[in-house]
Amino acid sequence: MSDAGGKDGGGRDGGQRLTRGRGDARTLGARLSEKLARIGYATPLHNRKLRGRPPLKLLGTPADPIAGDAVAGREIAAGKLGFGGHVEAIRTLNFATARAPLAWREWVHGFEWLRDLAAASDRKKGAIVAELVVEAWLASYRDYDELAWRADLAGRRLMFWPLYAPYILSRSEPIYRSLVLNHLARAARHVDRAQDKMPEGLPRVEAAAGLLAAGLILPEGAARSVRAESALRKALEDVLLPGGGVASRRPSDALALLERLLTLRAFYEARKMDVSPVVAEAIESLASGVKGLTLGDGRLAAIHGGNVCAPERIAKALALVGGNVRPTRNGAASGFQRMDAGKTVIVVDAGPPPAKDTASGAHAGTLALEMSDGDARMIVNCGGAEGAGVPLPDALAGLLRTTAAHSTLVVNDTNSTRLLGGGGLGKGVGEVVVTRHESEEGCWLDATHDGYAKRFGVIHRRRIFLAADGRDIRGEDALEPARVTRLLGRRRALPFDVRFHLAPGVEATPTADGKGALVKLAAGRVWQMKVRGGRLTVDESIFVDESGKHRGVAQVVISGETEDGGATVNWSFKRASK
Repeated sequence: MSDAGGKDGGGRDGGQRLTRGRGDARTLGARLSEKLARIGYATPLHNRKLRGRPPLKLLGTPADPIAGDAVAGREIAAGKLGFGGHVEAIRTLNFATARAPLAWREWVHGFEWLRDLAAASDRKKGAIVAELVVEAWLASYRDYDELAWRADLAGRRLMFWPLYAPYILSRSEPIYRSLVLNHLARAARHVDRAQDKMPEGLPRVEAAAGLLAAGLILPEGAARSVRAESALRKALEDVLLPGGGVASRRPSDALALLERLLTLRAFYEARKMDVSPVVAEAIESLASGVKGLTLGDGRLAAIHGGNVCAPERIAKALALVGGNVRPTRNGAASGFQRMDAGKTVIVVDAGPPPAKDTASGAHAGTLALEMSDGDARMIVNCGGAEGAGVPLPDALAGLLRTTAAHSTLVVNDTNSTRLLGGGGLGKGVGEVVVTRHESEEGCWLDATHDGYAKRFGVIHRRRIFLAADGRDIRGEDALEPARVTRLLGRRRALPFDVRFHLAPGVEATPTADGKGALVKLAAGRVWQMKVRGGRLTVDESIFVDESGKHRGVAQVVISGETEDGGATVNWSFKRASK
């Protein structure tokens, strides 16, 4: 699949046919091998393989380039480890008796929370808290545990313990220091053997990245670094898409991966070594992808469960990349299209849902768009549960996954791709075909998806035009008879809705004739909306922000019914103020 027009579209025409992948193609034998490996890790034989000379010191102290959350850090500094709604007191922490949920245990085992602690506490005070947790952790998990020593979580420790060595190795007590350094050495040997048994995706990347960090910062790690670079290259091939997208198609996952690789880069810098091309090239690609998915308010598009993320976090990551990061516009492989002109930015989810094994929590929002005017978002999707500051109720998280929670067309109040329990996706959109054209007049996007073809015999086609000055947006949503409908002559009326969810603070006032609306942003800027081919109403909606809080917003809905197997709705937004 080629990127017609490259990063910037290049003004070229070109149809792109994106099909939904099959996901993790591991054989039953590979899955069985992984299970047997986990059993073997708990044996005395594996424990003996982890023996070796404990390091006397680290070869450097990398500086973490990513800032932590000071609010979360103050809670940790106050003696509470809280995540996902569960809290444990540090003074009485006993991992053997704690009955914490899985998400909390994964969070604690990875020790990424040290970043938050450091954001809220100096080394002297933070070390008291950090060493209490490390000491309690080592008392319970000095030897292999299936969860605590899982390769991705062990990989995080291999990264975050050295990053915050001043916090966890401040005391001069030799026995404690030896235990910490010895665990790093044993964990590195374990991850060296276990990382390729991890499922393909971000967990395998985390394991390989941690192993590479260990190779760079622990003595006698040259050979390990070579193996780890090779492992990281293979792991990234399964995750990173051309143009900076990721297999999960979740923008916040791309940002998290960018931050992880920027953190890994700090280990090279601490050793005054050239950064591996594997790491450097992935950083450059991800930065372009993340910038392409960032709207004018500095936040990410909320797609496939990803949170919009704080703008400061995104800006810091892009600044760390250095140079002039160019956004990916024509995401032929990632399935995202960015249209920007003047002060207007539009991001369209123009790809099929992620493959089965990378689709946990993914949404049924194919061909949904988000739009911003300057530094204010105007059209949104309702948001995502992943990465929110607080856990969302199951009912709300499920609602956010529906097609109706996205700014796109919905047929018969039915999801374009079936939503399954446990965050999975069923049958629905299998193919998206996209054509993009740019000229002096502006940018045209023409995309179709087949999510309703088998169930209702129609194809959804969305056309969008953005004028070169960014002040004129014209769109068309059409339902066209699918091939089977044309052949068999099936015709039945189908109700549909085209939804435009509005950002917080944006108001919509319908015109008297019901064929348009005035859309007013909080800053006072006004857009005039006109429609043809349906009935316009303004209804209530919700939006989940980066903190996980949901608030009431408005949505403009264009409703209609198909005739003779099809329907066409035309809509436009014109900026009516400067």
